[in-house]
Amino acid sequence: MTAQEARPAGQLGVVLRLGTAQTLAWASSYYLPALLAAPLAAELGMPVTQVFGAFTLALVISALIGPRAGRAIDRHGGRAVLRVTNGLFAIGLGALGLAQTEWQVWAAWAVIGLAMGSGLYDAAFAALVRLYPVSARNAITGITLIAGFASTVGWPLTQWGIGTLGWRGTCLGWATLHLVIGLPLHSLLPRGRVETAPPLQAAAPSDAGPSAPLSASHATAGNGVAVVLAAVFAIAWFTSTAMAAHLPLLLLQAQGLSASAALGVAMLVGPAQVAGRLLEFGFLRRAHPLLSSRFATAGHPIGVALLALGGPLGGWLFAVMHGMGNGILTIAKGTLPLVVFGAAGYGERQGWLMAPARVSQAFAPVLFGLAMAHWGGHALWLTAGLGLLALALLQGLALRMAHDRRAASVAVTTPPPDAPV
Repeated sequence: MTAQEARPAGQLGVVLRLGTAQTLAWASSYYLPALLAAPLAAELGMPVTQVFGAFTLALVISALIGPRAGRAIDRHGGRAVLRVTNGLFAIGLGALGLAQTEWQVWAAWAVIGLAMGSGLYDAAFAALVRLYPVSARNAITGITLIAGFASTVGWPLTQWGIGTLGWRGTCLGWATLHLVIGLPLHSLLPRGRVETAPPLQAAAPSDAGPSAPLSASHATAGNGVAVVLAAVFAIAWFTSTAMAAHLPLLLLQAQGLSASAALGVAMLVGPAQVAGRLLEFGFLRRAHPLLSSRFATAGHPIGVALLALGGPLGGWLFAVMHGMGNGILTIAKGTLPLVVFGAAGYGERQGWLMAPARVSQAFAPVLFGLAMAHWGGHALWLTAGLGLLALALLQGLALRMAHDRRAASVAVTTPPPDAPV
C-alpha cells in the first residue's frame, strides 16, 4: 500500500464531520434562494430579481474573500477558520430572517457571502490538505460524496420549513443548525497537521500515474499553469451554474419535453454527479487528476451532442454526461492544484485559482439567460464550445508536462560534455 492509498488514523471521522458540515453549509446558502426568493420577495414587496441580485453579490464577495480565507487556513488550520464561518452563516441567515427592508436583505446576503467564501468546498479542501498533505485526494473525494446530497437534503428541508415555519422561521432554523451542528463538528477537527508533507519530487508524474507534486521547476514557473487552471475552473463553474439555473426550461426549448419530463431529466443531474464522484473514487483515483479532468470537461460537450442527436433519449443522456462530468470536476478543482503545485500554500493558491470561477458563477444565470433569450435551446452550443476550449487547455497542459518530463529524463541520463568516457 502506498502512502497515497494509506488512510491515517482518524481520517474517516474527519471526512464524515467535514462532509456533514459541508452539506449544511451548501444547503443553507447556495441552494437556499431557489425556494426562498419568491416568498421573501412577496412579503417585502421587492422584485424576485433583486433577491437573486443579492445572492449574486454574495458570490462576488465569496470570490474576493477566498484567497484571504485560504491564507488563514494555511497559517492557522481549518478548525479555527471554519468555526468562524459557522458564526458568519448564523449571523447572515439570522439577519435575513429578520430583514424588513430591501437593503437589509442585501446586507444579510453580504455576510452570507463572507461565510461562503471561507466555508464551502475550497476551505474544506484547504483544511484537509493542511491536515493530510499526502493522502488528501481520497479525503477530498469523500467530502464531495457526502455533500453531493446537499440539494437532496436541503431543498426538502427548506420547503418543509417554509410550509410550517414560514420563510423567516426557515432562515432562523438554518442559522440555529450552524450553531448546534456545524460549530460542534468543526470544533472536533484536529488542531494540527496529522501527516508530514513530503518533499517535492524530482520529476513530474506520468499522465496516468499516481498523484504526486510536480517538480520545483513546475511549481516556480507555474504562473501560466495557474492561468490555465483558473480558466478551466471558470468555464466549468459558469456552465454548471447556468445549467442549475436554466436546465428544465432549456430542455423544454431544446427537445420540446413536457414540464414534468424536463424536471425529471434535470433531477437526474444530482445522482449523476454522485455517480461521477464514485467513478473517480473507484476507477480514476490512481490516475493523474489531469486525466480525470480531461474526461470530465468532455462530459458536457458530449452530452450536448447526444441531446442534439438522441431524440427523446437525448435529454437523459445529456443529464448523465453533464452531471458525471460536473461531479468529477468538483473533485478535480481540489486535487489537480494539489498535484501540480504541492501542499505548501495550498489554501491561498486555491482561493486565487477559484476566484474567477466564483465570479463567472455569479453572473452565469443572467448571461446564459440572455443567450437563451436570443438563441433558445441552441444556447447549449455556447457552453459546449466553452467545454471544448477547457478540454483543449487541459490537453495543452498535459503535452507541456509530458515534454518537461522527457526533458528532465534526458538531462538525468545524458552525461555532461566533459564527462570521462
